[in-house]
Amino acid sequence: MSDIAISVQGLGKRYRLGSRSRSPNGRGSLLLGPTRAIRNLIADVRNPSDAKTIWALKDVTFDVKRGEVLGIIGRNGAGKTTLLKILSQITEPTEGRAIINGRIGSLLEVGTGFHPELTGRENIYLSGAILGMKKAEIDRKFDEIVGFAEIERFIDTPVKRYSSGMYVRLAFAVAAHLEPEILLVDEVLAVGDAAFRKKCIGKMGDVASIGRTVLFVSHNMGVIREVARRGIWLDSGRVICDVAMSEAVSRYLSHGRRSDEGVVCLADHPTRLPGMLPILRQISCMASDGKPRADFSQSDTIVLELEYSALDDTRLAGAGFIIFNFDGVRVGGFNTYMAYPPPHRLPQTGSVRFLIAGRQFTPGRYSVTVSLGSHPGVLVDKVESAILFEIHPSDIYGTGYLLTREDGIAALDVATEVEDQAL
Repeated sequence: MSDIAISVQGLGKRYRLGSRSRSPNGRGSLLLGPTRAIRNLIADVRNPSDAKTIWALKDVTFDVKRGEVLGIIGRNGAGKTTLLKILSQITEPTEGRAIINGRIGSLLEVGTGFHPELTGRENIYLSGAILGMKKAEIDRKFDEIVGFAEIERFIDTPVKRYSSGMYVRLAFAVAAHLEPEILLVDEVLAVGDAAFRKKCIGKMGDVASIGRTVLFVSHNMGVIREVARRGIWLDSGRVICDVAMSEAVSRYLSHGRRSDEGVVCLADHPTRLPGMLPILRQISCMASDGKPRADFSQSDTIVLELEYSALDDTRLAGAGFIIFNFDGVRVGGFNTYMAYPPPHRLPQTGSVRFLIAGRQFTPGRYSVTVSLGSHPGVLVDKVESAILFEIHPSDIYGTGYLLTREDGIAALDVATEVEDQAL
């Protein structure tokens, strides 16, 4: 038996934009009427270059060994989900091939693989049958699946009535427990609560420990570092690097930015999320005197300034930031919704300053993701890892004790009292 579970060779996926006849058999075009559908199909065949195309994946090549956990990272639109859909045989590649040696269980998005009218119980058996399992095999796993998903009370309820969290819990439990030789997991775990995500991470480790293969896509750099030892960074459909997971995360977070930059233009930034409006114009890290800098002491105040301009009537309600350390762990974030009571409204063109105490951070490098929203929870612009800064140790406690990265991700502000209880 081959030691390779997945072999991806020159894989590419091209999508045609602006064409109504996307289905190769024309079924999607029949809604236009038979004559128009046929004309569109003929036009596409004769002039395939007339329609605008985009490569979601291009020349992707890698192997995954049995029992290996591979993490896949990249910004939205980088091609991560397209890759998993091809490996799951949901989507056909335009070029290249993927050789799969083993039975695949996949969890790509909420709603994939379940029939909404069937109950949780019925969907478990349906999923097992699709994987080629016999009823006796599913029977043996049934109680374990239900217990893991924590949906005992709702197992005989149609899944269309499940919350997104319940749906994901059951979908993951099915994918992980029905003995797939290869488990593909996309970002859907973000829907679940923290306790369940932790349980899922443990389960993926268990799956790998018994020789099964896991491909895990996530934006949570801390989680993916915990799960995977090897990482692939995809950008614009291409493999940027295939290295140790920690190195992949570090290179991804620092991509396109110099560590000594105190001012970064965001007008055409490479890590702006797809579909966002380019309203954020510039981000600056400054000292209290207003001078841009990227190096701070723990005793300093970090001034983070966002400059933006909305030239149309786009409603702007709030601005905020999230800070990550270079292990990909989210340290914390803040926004104007938290700073001011409603009603929330920002001027169409302006700037927002946040004053951040450096003493909250342990020494190390950090990246800042920034965003603008039209309403709480509704983004109009977001740039990931927009700027970097570094924190250096100082005697913040006044005792000579200098913190290091090994002391954690936050420098705690704690009052201490010692009482002598000797008689």
